[in-house]
Amino acid sequence: MKQFGTFTLDTLNECLWRAGVRIALPPKPFAVLRYLVEHAGRLVSHDELLDALWPETYVQPQVLRTYMLDLRRVLEDDARNPRFIQSLPKRGYCFIANITEGVASSAGAATPLAVTTPPAPNIVGRDSELACLQATMQQAASGARQIVFITGESGIGKSALIDAFRGIVEAAQVATAAFGQCVPGFAGKQDYYPLADAFRCGSESAPDSAIRRVLRKQAAGSAAPDIEADLGASPVPGELCAALEDMAMDRPLLLILEDLEWSDDSTLAVLSALARRRGPAKLMIVVTVSPRTGSKAEALTRLMHDLCLRRLCTHLSLGRLSKSSVAKVLRARLGQEELPEGLHEFVHLQSEGNPRFVFAILEHLISEKLLTRTDNGDDTRWELRPLEQDAATPGELARMIELEIEHLSEEEQQLLEAASLATVAFPAWMVAAALGKDVATAEEACDALVRRVSFVKRAGEDELPDGTRSSFYVFAHAMFREVLYQRQSAARRAARHARVADRLRAIFYGRDELIAREAAAHYEAAGDWSNAMAMLRIAAQRALEMKAFSEAADLHQQIARLSNYTTRNGLLPASKDVYDELMWSHDSHDIDAARISRSTSAKA
Repeated sequence: MKQFGTFTLDTLNECLWRAGVRIALPPKPFAVLRYLVEHAGRLVSHDELLDALWPETYVQPQVLRTYMLDLRRVLEDDARNPRFIQSLPKRGYCFIANITEGVASSAGAATPLAVTTPPAPNIVGRDSELACLQATMQQAASGARQIVFITGESGIGKSALIDAFRGIVEAAQVATAAFGQCVPGFAGKQDYYPLADAFRCGSESAPDSAIRRVLRKQAAGSAAPDIEADLGASPVPGELCAALEDMAMDRPLLLILEDLEWSDDSTLAVLSALARRRGPAKLMIVVTVSPRTGSKAEALTRLMHDLCLRRLCTHLSLGRLSKSSVAKVLRARLGQEELPEGLHEFVHLQSEGNPRFVFAILEHLISEKLLTRTDNGDDTRWELRPLEQDAATPGELARMIELEIEHLSEEEQQLLEAASLATVAFPAWMVAAALGKDVATAEEACDALVRRVSFVKRAGEDELPDGTRSSFYVFAHAMFREVLYQRQSAARRAARHARVADRLRAIFYGRDELIAREAAAHYEAAGDWSNAMAMLRIAAQRALEMKAFSEAADLHQQIARLSNYTTRNGLLPASKDVYDELMWSHDSHDIDAARISRSTSAKA
């Protein structure tokens, strides 16, 4: 927050405030004002502004004049007698007002919320989000109603963030806090469920009694209004809005509604109305949303986008934790400043920065005694045993993922299972081949799934050898792919792998060498040992032709491993001719070169 005169530049929410009233600025005028404020007291040339705001793009200098006229109109600044922005003809501009740091309040003072307790370890890396929430609470306290959407994938820490913020607000005693949560499969069946949950307690003399009276009146059987309908048609949403605003008239009200993607149309209608009503209210509503899941996810997404476009809300999208933040979480959880070597790198790699996965992996390592604590008198240390990078998914985490998958239809579950046959990335044609579907049908189903779940994303398109294009997708986390792969029966999985391998060879007909290793992996997973070894042989031949001797040696070892396995288990005839054909069909000089190359690489 940067204050000058009666204005406050809100860099977190990218808007301007004046005496508690929010002034929405388009992105570019805001960027111009922000740059001038951040470089106040000196000349900012036209070229500097253009280079800073439109890098590597040619823009007519005239555009600056247009934006400056807009800013002067908003700031009520006279170019002939400026209070804020001084024009220096043919050179540039200078921001001349005095600037102070702080958070705006109704009196214009800089009084941020006091943090009386340290943040919990599970919200490490969320300092900027907490600061934004505190600044927004100050705006609400000044009478400018606020709505904040907190979004992010499952397990990213939305609940932890709002719990920490709620604790700060309650400790500072700056607002009355109410908390309501939607319950999957139940909340959507009862109108205003999260609001009723938030105000279910209290006496008739409490300030929220009017809200509960409206909810009881509605419970008599009125139909839920359509979110797209005229909000004034039903008296209940208007009465609820008025009751909430009355409650927030004297003392600020913080209303937290969690998991609103499972809500009902009536609650969304009230939320929409509250955002659009113009009267002052010391009201802050914080909503958590898991993208593209839940019964009302699409309606809520439309509402959120609409309010964002109209600048009637704030959107906080939580990202994954960095490696350093994961290390901080582990230090706090283990109570040890110096972590065992390699621990935070391993946990970050396996969790990909998802906080819920971080804690699940840590607990898994401790339960499996891979991470153990030793007591040496006064010194207690955690020690880490050697770890495999492809360690199994922790059981508790696998169950969480299973529950999320079970919310989907049977057809969607099969689609995801087929997708898991590849790596984290998978093409639509592969899903079609595994399920015996048409490619266009499979692609449409994948696109529909992407709109409904948060752990699959569309990543782009590939051009196939015949000139056709096929979309490909990625799992947001490798653990989702692992759970989906393991939940299939062995027979079903093998049949799907075989169909994918056959389809892969058909797509690249006559060019098996380009996809030999990938096809071999699918054939091996399908238990088709003969075709697997034949594909490995083609891949080895190509590696030798490319002088990739180390790779050729690896491939020959794979052939030998499969040959020994199949012979030992009676899966293929123990014929020297077959073995020779698969293993030793190349010139002995090339094989020796491959061995030498591999041996040299190992010694290095």
